[in-house]
Amino acid sequence: MENNKIDQLENIQQDEINNNDFGTLAIDLGSSTTVVVFQKENGESPELLDLPPISRSPGEIPSLIWESSEEEEKYLIGQQIIDLNLISEEKEKNLSQDFKRWIGSPEIDPIYDSKISPEKAGEILIHKIWGKVSEKFNIKRLVLTAPVDTYREYRTWIVNVCNSFKVKEIALVDEPTAAAMGAGLAPGSTLLVLDFGGSTIDMSIVALEGGEGQASPIAQLVRFDGNNLEGKSTQVLRTAKVLGKAGIRIGGKDIDRWISHHLLPEEKPTNSILRKAEELKCELSNINIKETLVISKQIKNNQNEEKFLKLSKKGLEELLIEKGLLKSIKKLFNQTINSAKRNSFELKDLDSVVLVGGGSRIPLIKNFLSNICNSIPFLTPPPIEAIALGALNLTPGVQVKDVLNKGVSLRCWNKKNEKHIWHPLFLAGQTWPTNKPLEIILSASINDQLSIDLIIGEPQEEGSNEIIYIDGLPTLTTIESKDQIKKINSTIISIPLDPPGRIDQDCIKLIFNINDNCQLEVEGLDLRNNNSIKNYNLGGIR
Repeated sequence: MENNKIDQLENIQQDEINNNDFGTLAIDLGSSTTVVVFQKENGESPELLDLPPISRSPGEIPSLIWESSEEEEKYLIGQQIIDLNLISEEKEKNLSQDFKRWIGSPEIDPIYDSKISPEKAGEILIHKIWGKVSEKFNIKRLVLTAPVDTYREYRTWIVNVCNSFKVKEIALVDEPTAAAMGAGLAPGSTLLVLDFGGSTIDMSIVALEGGEGQASPIAQLVRFDGNNLEGKSTQVLRTAKVLGKAGIRIGGKDIDRWISHHLLPEEKPTNSILRKAEELKCELSNINIKETLVISKQIKNNQNEEKFLKLSKKGLEELLIEKGLLKSIKKLFNQTINSAKRNSFELKDLDSVVLVGGGSRIPLIKNFLSNICNSIPFLTPPPIEAIALGALNLTPGVQVKDVLNKGVSLRCWNKKNEKHIWHPLFLAGQTWPTNKPLEIILSASINDQLSIDLIIGEPQEEGSNEIIYIDGLPTLTTIESKDQIKKINSTIISIPLDPPGRIDQDCIKLIFNINDNCQLEVEGLDLRNNNSIKNYNLGGIR
């Protein structure tokens, strides 16, 4: 009897602890560092979580996975790998690093030579973090971040990764917008965010609503399963708006490879050489050192010979200019501004420029943007944790307007020219979820046509950059073709025609919407008999 009372008391105490520890977990998966932050529901300040032995410091976990031969612990994570000095082992296929950039990519360059797939590596890291944190806290909401450039594919992957988690809500935050929130800007501000990470550079213009007695803004949120945060909130909806955005899959890890190849062109860039190149880059990013000061890092090459990486700040800047980094940032800037102009934005509307991510520490980047943005003030929040902290600034019952990054077109029959064309449905800069549907009438292209296929694609902007790898070295190229369309739905949806369609006959009226999860939906009407066409989901766009 006494033992039962003790057990009941212990259960009550445990329940009290658990109730006090309900809250939101934010995970910002980065190419170099993954940041983990928890915030209790009682309004306490966010806490950078220390998760030994995988944390390097509170909140920071190196984005590294090592496949071990030990049965007890098949995978080692983060700081474990560094502490065991496995990072310099030549069994490089056991090590997975810089895997984030390849998640959602249709092709993986041989530069990534781990036997662990990028998607699997990311899954292992997130599951390991979840396991450690869920032992200590009751996680009511999990907030994850995603890059702009692979947003649609990344979201599909992250939903599958987290399907097994016992958590009430899972949300996704656009990295640049979360950075805006992490900078602590005042309600009503309009800002340009440059997020220079390990594998991507994302840029966006964000209008933070509020001010003058209006409701405060929130971070951009993509809600899964059609839920609006809590799903049943009675709060009045309010909007935080992304006016324009653009991204490219290149980042700090590529700069490390540029440095290694520039200084040791004959050497294969091993993990140990690249880590020294990264150290050199970080030290040369110190604004207080002279441009001509040469910093040296000792390394051992593939033949175990001692070599040196020697470079000055001026030399680093010249290398980045030669590789086209500033031109790429300028193109991202122009794409972002042009996208925002479709939402009545002008450059003079900017209140601040926010720089986050490890690459934003390079003085050349800030100076270049300063020249473009004239006298607009700059904000530099803590570059590593700003995004994760911003992701926590979520409020139940909030609807967020985002914009399409690429736009979307429908392949259809043009009666006038008698050929198939790509007809724009929604342009880059279109806000979503959509307030009003888009209607389009389609005709048959041949007599006795039995169905109309819905094929959608996204325009590839002329002059924009993409990254290719030549002999393992990241190289920036420019998309030259005009009006290029990339098909994005893998399965073709066919709408049956009953009776069969006749040439030059208007057959169906389709009504397109973009839902809360940035998925294209369509329903419609057969114009010949007024029969309704069922709702189809054409998948995610961006």
